Amino acid sequence: MNAAATGSASCRFAHYFVVCGVDAETGLEPDDGAGRWSIKMGGGGKEKHVREGFEHSPIRRSFKSKVLAHYPENTDRNPFNKDAVNMLCMPRGLSFRTQADRLDPQFHSFTIAFDDGARSYGFVHTFYEEVTSPQIITAMQTLYQMHHVEHHSSSLASSPSSSSSSASSPSTSSMDSLASSSDESDAESLAGVSGCLGCVGSFDPARDTLYVSKALCIVTPLPFLQASRQFLVQLHQAVTSQTAPPLPLESYIHNILYEVPLPPPGRSLRFHGVQRTILCQRPGPGELPLGEYPLGDAFSLLGVDNMVKLLTCALLETQVLLYSQDYQRLMTVAEGISTLLFPFQWQHIYLPIISAPLHHLLDAPVPFLMGIQRRDGAQRSSLHLPHEANLCFVDIDNHYVEAPEDLPLFPDHTDLIQELSEVLLQFGLPPQGGVITKPTTTSSSSPRLNSLVLEDLMEDRRNGNLGGEELAVLERLQALARRCGGGKMSDGGKTLEHVFEEEEEELKAAKLNIQLREVFAGRFAAMFGRYDDFVIHSAMDLDSWLSNREGMFSFDKGSFLSVQPTSHLHFLSRFLETSMFSSFVDGKVISRWADREPLQQLFDSRLERERLYDTGTEDSRRCPYRKCTTLFESAQAIERRLLKADHTAIHPHLLDMRIGQGRHHPGYFPKLQTDVLAQASEPKRSTVSDHSGVDNEQRQKYTFARKNLRQSKLLDLSPQAITQTHREFVDGLLSECRLKTKRMLKERIGKESVELGQGEASITGLQENTLIHGLCDLLERTWGHGLQVKQGKSALWSHLLHYQAAQSKTEVPAESPGQSTKTFDDGALPLRGSLIQDMRFIQTMSEGLSDVGQARAWIHLALEKKMLSQHLKELLTNQELLRQLYKPHAFLLCEEEREQFLFHLLSLNTVDYLCFTRVFTSVCIPYRVVIIPMKKLSIAMATVNPWVCVSGELGDSGVRQIPKNTQEIFFQVGIHPSCKNLGRLSTLQLGQENSGLLAKCLIDCVVVYNEITGHTYKFPCGRWLGKGVGDGSLERVLIGQLVSPGAEEDAGRLTGTPPPELASPSQSVRFCSWITFLFSPFSSPLLQEDMREAVNNLVKHFHKPEQERGNLTVWLCGEGGLVLSLEKFLLHGFKSNRLFQRNVFVWDFVEKAVASMETADQMGDLHGSTLTKGLPCDSLCHYVSAINASPRNIGKEGKFQLFVCLGIRDRLLSQWLPLLSECPLTARTYEDGALLRDRASVHSLSRMLHTLNEFNITLETALVKGVDL
Repeated sequence: MNAAATGSASCRFAHYFVVCGVDAETGLEPDDGAGRWSIKMGGGGKEKHVREGFEHSPIRRSFKSKVLAHYPENTDRNPFNKDAVNMLCMPRGLSFRTQADRLDPQFHSFTIAFDDGARSYGFVHTFYEEVTSPQIITAMQTLYQMHHVEHHSSSLASSPSSSSSSASSPSTSSMDSLASSSDESDAESLAGVSGCLGCVGSFDPARDTLYVSKALCIVTPLPFLQASRQFLVQLHQAVTSQTAPPLPLESYIHNILYEVPLPPPGRSLRFHGVQRTILCQRPGPGELPLGEYPLGDAFSLLGVDNMVKLLTCALLETQVLLYSQDYQRLMTVAEGISTLLFPFQWQHIYLPIISAPLHHLLDAPVPFLMGIQRRDGAQRSSLHLPHEANLCFVDIDNHYVEAPEDLPLFPDHTDLIQELSEVLLQFGLPPQGGVITKPTTTSSSSPRLNSLVLEDLMEDRRNGNLGGEELAVLERLQALARRCGGGKMSDGGKTLEHVFEEEEEELKAAKLNIQLREVFAGRFAAMFGRYDDFVIHSAMDLDSWLSNREGMFSFDKGSFLSVQPTSHLHFLSRFLETSMFSSFVDGKVISRWADREPLQQLFDSRLERERLYDTGTEDSRRCPYRKCTTLFESAQAIERRLLKADHTAIHPHLLDMRIGQGRHHPGYFPKLQTDVLAQASEPKRSTVSDHSGVDNEQRQKYTFARKNLRQSKLLDLSPQAITQTHREFVDGLLSECRLKTKRMLKERIGKESVELGQGEASITGLQENTLIHGLCDLLERTWGHGLQVKQGKSALWSHLLHYQAAQSKTEVPAESPGQSTKTFDDGALPLRGSLIQDMRFIQTMSEGLSDVGQARAWIHLALEKKMLSQHLKELLTNQELLRQLYKPHAFLLCEEEREQFLFHLLSLNTVDYLCFTRVFTSVCIPYRVVIIPMKKLSIAMATVNPWVCVSGELGDSGVRQIPKNTQEIFFQVGIHPSCKNLGRLSTLQLGQENSGLLAKCLIDCVVVYNEITGHTYKFPCGRWLGKGVGDGSLERVLIGQLVSPGAEEDAGRLTGTPPPELASPSQSVRFCSWITFLFSPFSSPLLQEDMREAVNNLVKHFHKPEQERGNLTVWLCGEGGLVLSLEKFLLHGFKSNRLFQRNVFVWDFVEKAVASMETADQMGDLHGSTLTKGLPCDSLCHYVSAINASPRNIGKEGKFQLFVCLGIRDRLLSQWLPLLSECPLTARTYEDGALLRDRASVHSLSRMLHTLNEFNITLETALVKGVDL
């Protein structure tokens, strides 16, 4: 079946054909970027620049190349970018060689990204062509002579005897037009340098032949690597061959530009090169997109472990920098990673090859994937990398990947590596990598076969036209060629065996490619198989969604993470925050109004196919690893297309050439006839549809709304474009800061409600760490933008160190936090640590942190102290240091944007973070404890010997005795510095030894102060501590609450006069509890509602993922908790003759009820009662007896609290309440309308408590210490 390119340029195989090389008319111009040398006229730096310019021989220097020709002039959807194509075709500029050097052709490719995310691919064949221009030869000779004289002068200047003559070195003129105006007098004056000619890098036109590099390039819309390479190689071989090709070269170029179409999806296409046919193929609708870059080479170079690590870095959108001497290796690894991302797409800067003029892009404060060529003998240390905190550095040649710190493992890391290793071993490749792949040089020999009959047979074999007998004959001919030494054929032609081997290698590489990609596609399908269940569709139309996109959530991340395996959470929580995942979800949302993206449509169809075989009974959190099952099927599909061509393009034909045009000159690429290549007849209609993307109005709205960096402008080297690029970087950083802080505020507000027992959580602790990690990364990139002086890998920490050094010269060293000797003599909190104090504390941490780790620790500490914005503002006040460290375009030197940046960070002070306390758990943190009595009775504290034990998430402090101090009102306990970080504080045990004349005091609250983070915890009490008062308790367990540092009430709280709004709720409720229930109109429905709310809070607590749960002790013992609600329930309708005494305690009733049960049991009275002797009754009596026998003097309220907590833990409380209700004592103790005497109310309460039996409740040690049950 014949096919023609009967469509627009987007339907053609190739968009452009380009020739780059030296322009004899403009002469030689030094490539300042590529060669790193320049010659400048005027100014004090003239001589210095001259010496740098002539340091290397001109044969080893780089010169500017030019686009000599490109066809066609332009296409509609892909305008030709002349400067960008020239720079990417010859990244190092023009290279000159002589016959003494290696002249092997080189091949590399490149890609150009467009603003809409589309890409075009360039394939470049670079070879050396003999220089015939006399002007170029003369210019090179003059340059070499100047280099020799300069080198000779430098040698003389370095010796003491010639120091006086060193100032008389010859001056040089501008070299912009050296080729066209070489001065003969210079040659005469430098004639004495011929003695050095013949050494390395020398050039003598009398005996040396000068060669210059020239590049042939073909630009295609899809990555047809193999076909494009074969076409260019055949084109070059036709040039170097002594025999003229059958047709002028213009015929073949015209054919591939205008007459070869894109293969239809799922089909292969054969078209004709100069010597033989070329086959290309395109995947079908249900297959993975085209990807011909050999993944086998990438895995062979880096190994499986490193490739998975590199892919993880790309998925998490770190900055990825590839480093290699070979441009094609850079492209192979970059494109390999890009194809493995399916169904996701890289959303940021993508430049696998950046030449020296583009090195300013290494300064980009955004994620990027870029490749840079290693210079001969260069080391990584020679690279100036402004920010390395989140950089993945890939040394391809040395098979090494240096990933950022704290990089999470890819899900099912071990199983994935095992599966990939098995695939590689099947193709004979070692999984460990380190294998040197074939060089990218190309053979200059002609692939022409000796026999046209054999060539025809080969084509028939490809097309599947040979039957069994003919195929057997062909195999016998091949075997005969081997036996007869067919490896040597005339004119350097390839043998039939060699051609077969090339085809087999190509097929093998294609099958390996698709199988490796299928493995990763299967992994993503397993991880995100139900992703659409968590997509949130909240907008009515696309316009409203676009206008409110920043303020709405499109994906329920918390719910999605809650059903994932625990080992996957670290990776997934960070991946869900990336731009590529956000873009993927956005595509799903807008698919309601527009066509889906092709990649997403393919991924969704694969998921739907897999769901047909999914029973849905397996728990996704415990689903075993499943190997990919489509490897053979996918490889078979591509094998069918490569072994048999479905379509054949029009054969090249003779064009309307001018007489004398198209003559063959062996070794020289001719000047092509422009008129026959620049024009082509436009078709009437397209028969080959373009599946590269969806072009409709709705999706265009979304594309234009995305504020990505303009990729097309990155390759523009004009000063205006570079300035605009950095301007976009600055705006992007500010916008990112605004969005990140807004997201952190919204999520943190939901988190605080859970921790304080007030509502639902909307984020897990892991997600919070992920957001803070993103903030650290943003600060590192911001401080790295425009940085020119750095020490270590962290740009922020480097700035802090410079600031610390500058401050140490002008100020007395500040006191280190944690060692402050300031007391509470004036009743005020200690001063919060300064920037330098916090730095010194971080530097003294025994964590062994790197520069990046120290910077992150400092950010965590400042964020927890609500000092981040203030510290950074102080850091930026040193303008002199800023100008010394940063370039003028740096973000930190943009005053207005910098102020807005700090303002957004200041908004984080409205919420509380414990990020430092919870992340750096092994840091020694000193605490300070203050016991605050009621003011009127504070003198009693002088005779009490109190002790405390503080407990938190990570442990407790042990019992700490407060020293006696009869003169002071407030007591301070400095918990020993060796005490570990306790985490978020939850409970505090407060007790006394009951010694002294007046061993009792009324405690208002206890305050614990973290001297490092500045956090203050208040533990309300409002009760007596001592025998003979209150409930006679000598020990109480208090529940803590976090008070924001710097609050206005701090000073008042520590002076012993708590403000009314901070008065202990326990005090107000318990102090007059019996009066409240006897004389206040408390209604039973209100008490029952409180009870339901307390139980419901506990149920919701356990139904949340473990990372989202708040403090269980708060739900049990805090205000509104189960203990207090049940106490109110049992006090309702309680009779009491003690109208003028202070308190009524529920524990008194419980003790008497148990005593009556035991007495009645002994006397046999239970037989006449509704109670039945059994396990519930026995357990009730046993628990009450054990609590009373406890050595702790926790008082009646403490005993009732312990009674409730143990009953809930051991699933007995729901059985005890009916026993208490039916006890004969209850009728004598409670009024008729009491809730405890209402059978329906007790039954309802018992059922509610029974719902808690399904949960495993673990109580804090502070609650159950001393009770052996």
